[in-house]
Amino acid sequence: MGVVDLIMIGHLGANAIAAVGIAGMVAWTFISLGIAFRTGTQSFVARRVGEKQYTKCGAALWNMLCLSFFIGIPITFIICFYIDAIISLFISKSNIDAFKLSIDYAYYNFLSLFFLYASFVFQGFYTGIEKTKIHMKATLSSNAVNLYLNFGLIFGTDRIIENLDGTAFSFLSKLWTFYYFPELGVKGAAIGTMIACVWLFIHYFLYLFKSDIMKKFEVFNFSLDKKMFKRQIEIASPVAIQETLVALSLAVFYKLIAIIGIFELAATQVVFRIMHASFMPAIGIGQACSTLVGKFLGEKNPDKAESAIYESLRGSFLMMGLMGIFFISFADYIIPIFTNDINVISIAIPGLKFVGFIQFIDAVCFTLWFALTGAGDTKVLAFVDILSHWLLFIPLVYILGITLNLGYWGAWIAFASHLTFIAGYTIWRLQSGKWKEIIL
Repeated sequence: MGVVDLIMIGHLGANAIAAVGIAGMVAWTFISLGIAFRTGTQSFVARRVGEKQYTKCGAALWNMLCLSFFIGIPITFIICFYIDAIISLFISKSNIDAFKLSIDYAYYNFLSLFFLYASFVFQGFYTGIEKTKIHMKATLSSNAVNLYLNFGLIFGTDRIIENLDGTAFSFLSKLWTFYYFPELGVKGAAIGTMIACVWLFIHYFLYLFKSDIMKKFEVFNFSLDKKMFKRQIEIASPVAIQETLVALSLAVFYKLIAIIGIFELAATQVVFRIMHASFMPAIGIGQACSTLVGKFLGEKNPDKAESAIYESLRGSFLMMGLMGIFFISFADYIIPIFTNDINVISIAIPGLKFVGFIQFIDAVCFTLWFALTGAGDTKVLAFVDILSHWLLFIPLVYILGITLNLGYWGAWIAFASHLTFIAGYTIWRLQSGKWKEIIL
């Protein structure tokens, strides 16, 4: 959904792009907790499927849904109350336009927090029971809702009709006449995304009523499995701490880029969004790999789990490698889709080409992270990732980008150094074989 937001917001100017970048990173600092909920669900569900204890899969689902509710709702109220103060930590109030836009975008992101947490739990559950098509359908439908609402709420019915009138696509304007949409700009994008997130949750929830899921996995058995719940928290907690601190480091990264310049910040936001979209193949392969690792370990077959990891790595290399070649070859055409600001375009194009060259490193990081967390190996991975972000990545951004005055390129060199370190560590961790001995 973030890519759809950026494509539309990108044409509202550098301030809008920068505002969405800052607000998005602040929101992600809290949204990223959902990854812990997904890990705590998927690891246990996949392992129970491997052990053929299908009825316990429903318990794993409801354990994490309850946790996501009792964490998500209080965070939403607290953050929304202090949203002005939080945003002011990352973007100066002197830049009035960007500051106000950041608040609007962050506020509506936080209103959908519980629905996002619950959706992460559903992702873990459906992937764990090897029903990945459900995830694909839910994602496609929610993105369609997001696309429709974004057009309507960012540009408004009047502007859509005006821009399409007299063109070959004038008939499309009727899609936004069933309801009169006001022109809300960045705020409209945030509202559209919030509604799409609620729909994503509803879509996932409705699939629980499918007979082959409802009966086999006892998904409506609401009793809390205390023993499993405690173990799920033990597995998910390191990931929660990791994701929160890593997301916070990225927010600090954006703050440092803002010091370098507003155009550099806008360019970084564009490149990061495109890069995150390119992660999707590796994430998909990684999630499938995580499920297989958990399942095969549940079947007491660690060698088969290891084979699945290497097969997944090959798939990720192929997909991410092709994506990297695409970025390098067509960066000049990709960036203008996201913004028409010449200053931002001139900075972002070489940045995207650089990202193309490090796609292989990303493939290793994503695939092995999912594989090892699927085995329940979360504590050491979390510790190393946190150290790398705060003791390597952020200091290097400051030293190279600001102290040595390398600016935008100093920041990207720091990012590549961090990825290389994480890739090297996850390879070593995989080869150590300790992940095969973890009991869930």
